[in-house]
Amino acid sequence: MQLMITDGRLARTRVLRIRRWQLALAGAVLAALLMLLAGLAYHAVFQKAAREGWPLISPVLRLVVHDEIAEQERVMRDNLAAMAQKVGEMQARMVRLEAMGERIGSLAGVKPDELPPARAASAAAGSPADGAGRGDGSGGPYLPVDSPSLEQLQALVGGLHEAADLHADVFTLIEARLLETRLRALMVPSIAPVDVAPGSGFGFRSDPFTGRRALHNGLDFPALPGTPIHAAAGGIVSVREWHPAYGQMLEIDHGNGLVTRYAHCEAVEVALGALVRRGQRIARVGSSGRSTGPHLHFEVLLGGAPQDPARFLPATAAAAPAAFAARPAPR
Repeated sequence: MQLMITDGRLARTRVLRIRRWQLALAGAVLAALLMLLAGLAYHAVFQKAAREGWPLISPVLRLVVHDEIAEQERVMRDNLAAMAQKVGEMQARMVRLEAMGERIGSLAGVKPDELPPARAASAAAGSPADGAGRGDGSGGPYLPVDSPSLEQLQALVGGLHEAADLHADVFTLIEARLLETRLRALMVPSIAPVDVAPGSGFGFRSDPFTGRRALHNGLDFPALPGTPIHAAAGGIVSVREWHPAYGQMLEIDHGNGLVTRYAHCEAVEVALGALVRRGQRIARVGSSGRSTGPHLHFEVLLGGAPQDPARFLPATAAAAPAAFAARPAPR
């Protein structure tokens, strides 16, 4: 396609060649512009018709808008129903967590008055707090009877967050109690101080020096000289001295009036006031003091009164074999 342009001021005529693809591109751009203008005009006209209530256009607009709103409401109801189901599942889990917290709390020694009221936790999770039906075996997650609104679901989710925080505090308290129990167990004699079978036990026996009947207020562990002695529990070395009857000895204070005594040692390997842990090496077996042979004399004192060490040690470590029960063991 050619266009000839003639101007009287020009000496010659100009020829403009337009190819087919250029013509098609120009037509497409023009069509797009026309469609854009038509769309803008359509939008402006329908907006004006909707505002002013034109007789023919306004009913059509109301039908279109009504259909769109109905579809949006349907999608929203479906989403709210799905959210309500999830909230119900979360409430059921909260109820199970509450029951689990009560069980674990009782095992950990947490008193019931230290736990928050169950009704407060249930109310925080969205369950009725007024106790409707309480006492007749009713209960379970709470959800509105009709389709829940967004505000109702937001309130329920907020209650679940509060209940989750409450249960987190409960489990933190239980963890603290369990840790306290574990630390208390570490401070109670629970392992044999020498890895050998025990000999003479706690109670009356014939004294190895006088032959008279006398109280043996500890548990003997016959062993070779130099055998390692380990702390039966963690604590602080409160006594480290030479005693005429006990020889080289030390005592470990475990708190709450509980003390363990290790006597007839060959040598003591911890300093006075040292903090020792359960199972730590503290001395070596010897035969110092009033003793007939190398052994460890082990005592447990509560408030200064001697206790039977076999009550604290494992049965396998505290049971004296028949060979030792048949003859007097070293004191």
